Amino acid sequence: MTETTTANPVANPVHDFIAKAVADHPVVLFMKGVPEAPQCGFSAQVVQILDHLGADFVGVNVLQNDQLRDGIKAYSDWPTIPQLYVKGEFVGGCDIVREMFQAGELKTLLADQGLLEA
Repeated sequence: MTETTTANPVANPVHDFIAKAVADHPVVLFMKGVPEAPQCGFSAQVVQILDHLGADFVGVNVLQNDQLRDGIKAYSDWPTIPQLYVKGEFVGGCDIVREMFQAGELKTLLADQGLLEA
């Protein structure tokens, strides 16, 4: 019976890294580049939105390796980057974040989670 447990899929170190980042930080943005120097317009837009709201977030540069860039897409089952996570939950990519921001929903989400200063 123990052989069936070892037959389970091997642990995926990239998914483990992603899961740890999402668990360790209340707001995580998987992006191209870093918050101080985004390397694509979509990542830059989400950084601007989060900065505008005053949200404290961690940026993870998916360009640091191909496994991470591909791994985040598989992890979230979302085809594009950037990807925003709040309190462990996938929020969305640039379009969704922008729409939520314009509707006031992103500010409400962050405030409800205690992640924005009053």
